[in-house]
Formats: sequence, C-alpha cells, structure tokens
Amino acid sequence: MHKTKIVTTFLTNSDKILLLKRSKKVKSMKNLWAGISGMIEGDEKPVERAKIEIYEEVGIGESSIKLIKEGEMILIESPQYDNHQWEVYPFLFSCNKREIKLNWENSDSKWIHVNELNNFITVPSLDKVLTRLF
Repeated sequence: MHKTKIVTTFLTNSDKILLLKRSKKVKSMKNLWAGISGMIEGDEKPVERAKIEIYEEVGIGESSIKLIKEGEMILIESPQYDNHQWEVYPFLFSCNKREIKLNWENSDSKWIHVNELNNFITVPSLDKVLTRLF
C-alpha cells in the first residue's frame, strides 16, 4: 500500500471556518472543496508544512495565525489511485482576519459554519478530518 503524507488545515475566524475550492490546475481532486492542504516533504514536521501552506494558498503569515488544535492522523483511501492511502494530519488555526489572497491552487473560497460542510462537494472524507478538530 502506497501512502502519501499530507496536511489538511482549517482556519477559523469568529464562528466560521475557511473552505477552498481546488482549481482545475491542480493534479488531483479538481473543483472539490477542501481545507488548506499540501504534501509533507521529507522529514518536515506536519505543523511547519501547515504554516507554509497557509501562507502559500491564502497569503496569511504566521504572525496572523495561532494553532488551536492538532488532530490525530487519519488514513483515507484514495478514490483516484489503486492501492493508495492519504495519511492526513489535521490542524485548526485561528486567524485574526478574513481577507485572503488565493494562489493558483484554488479558484474560490468561503467562510462557513461547520454545520454547513454537507452543502459542499468536498474531497473524500473531509468531514472525518474536520471531526478530529471539533
């Protein structure tokens, strides 16, 4: 079984979380809603990758975020690739602003209440990842 280590991060501001719609330009999960995600490189610490991805994908620097919770790792079967699992490390950060600047990896964003997640077509098991944080 092949495994890919990734982080999935949610930003929260007041009582809402940020969802991002993956663009048509990314390699996988095109046009699906997700948290801020990225592959962990080498022996990098997952929390450090989460901070990097927040800055790259939404333009928010480390001084504007605070780690609220690091969820327990979750294994998710890949619907795209045979014999493959995603090893997902979930994070929840508070953010002191809602204004974001998307890069090419995402085409849209929405601040939503957690209970609205089911209204979106998301990457596989995003609800299970989010459950690890709330």
